[in-house]
Amino acid sequence: MAGFTAAMTVVLLATGGFIYWRVEYALDQRLDADLAAEADVLSPLVQPDGTLRTSDLDAAVPGVSEHQVLDRTGRVLSAGPGLGDAPVLDAGDVEAAQRGPVYSDIGLLLPISKRPLRLLATPVPGSGPAAVLVVGLRRDERDEALRELLGQLAIAGLGALVITAVVGERLAKAALAPVERYRARARSIASGATGVRLDVPTERDDEITRLGHTLNDMLDALDRSLARERRFLDDASHELRTPLTLLSTRVQLALRRPRSPQEHEAVLRDLQTDVVALTDLAEQLLQIGVATGAPAQGPSETGDVRSVVARLTPTGDHAPGARLPATWSVDMAGTETVPVPVPDAALRQVLLNLLGNAAVHGAPPVQVAVRAAPAPEGAVAVLTVSDGGRIPVGFLPHAAERFSRTDDARGRPGAGLGLSLVHELVDRAGGELRLCSSGAHHRYEQRHDLPCAHPGSGTTVTVLLPVVDPADTGAAT
Repeated sequence: MAGFTAAMTVVLLATGGFIYWRVEYALDQRLDADLAAEADVLSPLVQPDGTLRTSDLDAAVPGVSEHQVLDRTGRVLSAGPGLGDAPVLDAGDVEAAQRGPVYSDIGLLLPISKRPLRLLATPVPGSGPAAVLVVGLRRDERDEALRELLGQLAIAGLGALVITAVVGERLAKAALAPVERYRARARSIASGATGVRLDVPTERDDEITRLGHTLNDMLDALDRSLARERRFLDDASHELRTPLTLLSTRVQLALRRPRSPQEHEAVLRDLQTDVVALTDLAEQLLQIGVATGAPAQGPSETGDVRSVVARLTPTGDHAPGARLPATWSVDMAGTETVPVPVPDAALRQVLLNLLGNAAVHGAPPVQVAVRAAPAPEGAVAVLTVSDGGRIPVGFLPHAAERFSRTDDARGRPGAGLGLSLVHELVDRAGGELRLCSSGAHHRYEQRHDLPCAHPGSGTTVTVLLPVVDPADTGAAT
């Protein structure tokens, strides 16, 4: 508001100054025209010695009194009673008047002068001492009109400034009222209120309403994130309770009576098995947390599906202690480099989890296939892991949920996090996860328009990832 008021003040001052200058110029032009007419009449009456032919003066300009005749040094040779015998021009104006007409003023507009005059000095032709004729007119009416104009401009300008400041302040408050409502609502949310959203008018579309919609979308995303975190913590607490309870029970049983070294060794082996299961569960929870909280992969973080699959073989590079099938076949016929927006480490993690699920919950034969397929939205990398096992049709939509396991899988190793981790990594890369078993198909996203290549028996997990343009990969590298 201070800036707006300052700008309006400048605008009003500039407008008032322009109006004042134009009115003053018009009034001065009128006076100058009268002075020029009077000088034209008096100039022929000036005699070489500086006096006026009085016989012709009253006939030419009756009652004229504001005039002086000066020599080249500015000395008064003759004068009317209106201007008196004291020179009204300084030396500079006298010198300039000998070359051409010179207009000047005597007396100030403010404060009010007792003798306001408008003067015109013109050269006197001839070779005598008379050099300059000065005629004058009183400016009383002109100055009075300008003073009245100044008063009106000051009143009008001050009134306009007050009105615009008040209206601007009210408009600014009205425009910022939604922001204040948003602030109050955000304060209640920060105080712990849940399910609260900003009241955004639906009939408007401006910067404030768009801000409200954006903040509501952000709150929705935060609520979804908090809901996922709470569900994750609840599931993790539930899953950790069983092995921790089992550990506590084994320790209590071992301490109930003295035991032989052999019995202690047996108890320690059982405890080691439980600790390994807890370690695996903690590692999977850590991987889930990293995948969920990591930022989206940039174009420079790419990996090659073919090279990752080629390196991970039954006798090659894989994680120590990883549960993998005894054997599996690899089909990469006609496939060369397949760059995708997922680092090699994450691709390796995806493949290890899929092979681990096939080893624990599936059945031979296990086959891994890689290919690049054209799609309407661009080339897509297709990674499939198939086995001879079967998943109940009703469980397919829930298979990628955290800690989700079928009833018959609860007696096997694992905590139901492997497929959930794969889903997180694929989803963040803009890919798609599909799960097919015994002729039933389920897509966890709808991003790529490609048909499922499921053989109809067994289980196939399909990962679709967008292929990165090799030129972009080279530029990023």
